[in-house]
Amino acid sequence: MDARKEDLALAQSVLESPAFQRLQAYLVETDELTLAHQIELTEIPSPPFGEEPRARRMSELLVECGAIDVSRDTEGNVVAWYPGPRSDADSPVVVAAHLDTVFPEGTDVSVAREGDLLEAPGISDDGRGLAALLALCRALVHTGTTLRSPLMLVATVGEEGLGDLRGVHHLFSSEGAARNAAAFISLDGAGRRGIVHQGLGARRLRVELEGPGGHSWSDWGRVNPIHALSQGLASLQEIPLPESTTLSVGRVGGGKSINAIPQNAWAEIEVRSLHDEQLVKLEAEVLARLEAAVAAENKRRAPGTERLTMYRSPIGSRPAGQTPTDTGLVRAAAAATAVLGREAASVPSSTDANVPMAAGIPAITIGGGGAAGEAHTTGEWYRNTNGPVGIARAALILLLLESFGR
Repeated sequence: MDARKEDLALAQSVLESPAFQRLQAYLVETDELTLAHQIELTEIPSPPFGEEPRARRMSELLVECGAIDVSRDTEGNVVAWYPGPRSDADSPVVVAAHLDTVFPEGTDVSVAREGDLLEAPGISDDGRGLAALLALCRALVHTGTTLRSPLMLVATVGEEGLGDLRGVHHLFSSEGAARNAAAFISLDGAGRRGIVHQGLGARRLRVELEGPGGHSWSDWGRVNPIHALSQGLASLQEIPLPESTTLSVGRVGGGKSINAIPQNAWAEIEVRSLHDEQLVKLEAEVLARLEAAVAAENKRRAPGTERLTMYRSPIGSRPAGQTPTDTGLVRAAAAATAVLGREAASVPSSTDANVPMAAGIPAITIGGGGAAGEAHTTGEWYRNTNGPVGIARAALILLLLESFGR
């Protein structure tokens, strides 16, 4: 019997065990409670760097679900433990979901429900992940499931945007609660097929061009930051991009008036890749092209007028990483997915799992069941199609880790 068949056979035996069947049945029986938590948490605004209200409620719900030693770390992460033997020397398995959304303060996050369809900003990303984390804890506690490894349950801050994975960075820092973790599973969004074991790295930078400004008529000939920035940004499209690499200009701005030469212009730029070395090369190429555009604008300026200056500042850095497919964690995820009726799909992405991956800790990201769409828009939706199966998959992965290793 080859390794894959052995993995599937073991997963099938765990799936068919009376203990797991009770756990799966409980997830189905309490599905409405899971959806109620998903709706409640989604309707608590959690904009970037404003996760506190949602974190407080998540802490309360974890206690209600049977977690113990629920606390907040210095970065704002909610950290809890599944009841069972543990010591500070043990290496826990960590299951996490993120508290923050991409939506700014003031966004209407009211949930509209029609049958099994829920619509609201953040209802899937990561309202579903948080609800799945609670349901997983509740099901394990209710069925008295014994785990050999300590299980840490975490709701992280700062996963989205300029949060720059600050919560999980702290979690795995020298003073973080997960610094000795043996494995990490992030529950992010919906789905029961995808397995993220390749972490897309990202570099984000802000560039700002400054000049003297002036009147659009009487000072014509002075450097124009918007002209230079536009030329530089347009040239970025000419950069040949390696496979699994992207470049995007996300925001631009500048100027004060239609009849004034602007004093400044700025842009925020992101590059992504599965390989850190490509990020370094691409960021250098972006900056070289923008500097060339500034030099060209300075060359065109009227004699005796001030030069244009460019400043740059990093606003985000996410490490690339991967968990090899032959590790116990990825094998367990693939086998669990298969015996629950779906063929696993490898999906590269940028998630909380990037940080432990880059540190050499086995890590994956999976969905919390159901289906979803229009993520990161105000039209985001979640449909609870086989929702409990996604949570059962997470539980099955945990149980298979006991045999597969990490």
